[in-house]
Amino acid sequence: MNVKKIVVGFLLVLFACLGFSQEGEITVRGVIVDGDTMPFFQLKPVDIWEKRTFKTKRAERKYSRLKKKVIKVFPYAKLAGVKLNEFASILDTVQSKRQKKKFYKQIEEELKTEFGDELKKLSMSEGRILIKLIDRETGNTSYELVNDLRGKLTAFFWQSFARIFGHNLKDRYDPEGADREIEFIVRQIEAGLI
Repeated sequence: MNVKKIVVGFLLVLFACLGFSQEGEITVRGVIVDGDTMPFFQLKPVDIWEKRTFKTKRAERKYSRLKKKVIKVFPYAKLAGVKLNEFASILDTVQSKRQKKKFYKQIEEELKTEFGDELKKLSMSEGRILIKLIDRETGNTSYELVNDLRGKLTAFFWQSFARIFGHNLKDRYDPEGADREIEFIVRQIEAGLI
């Protein structure tokens, strides 16, 4: 990147943060450091994205396929986070176990009718990515969610079923490790770059 562009961009951000008075004077917050007054600017964090390079065409195709899958399932994970917060606030008002169970059944039927057909069409790898992204959005693994919403026996059943196909509903989302590529793609989506 050109150094002139960086300097000009910094100056533009700097002037945007400054408040101008009516007489043309500049008003800036300051901090005293070792007896000297220094201007203080608090800027929002900015993500800088470098152009991705791949060692092989195969790695590039693998990343491209992962990107398509994440783009496909990420809206479902975001929706799961929103719905879970919405349901949690409603469930806080419900007192009896019977009413909670009835509410869970109602939620399940509502979600099945709204998203059941679309989610059934997901591939195994898309389902695995969705499980990871739901953990990212809600802070709970899929196993914990099923356990809370449907009970231990149902959670055990689905965990056993997932293990048969090589999945684990108890897997945590690891943005710094195994799920680093997924996190990179999600952050680009959230930044509006994809």
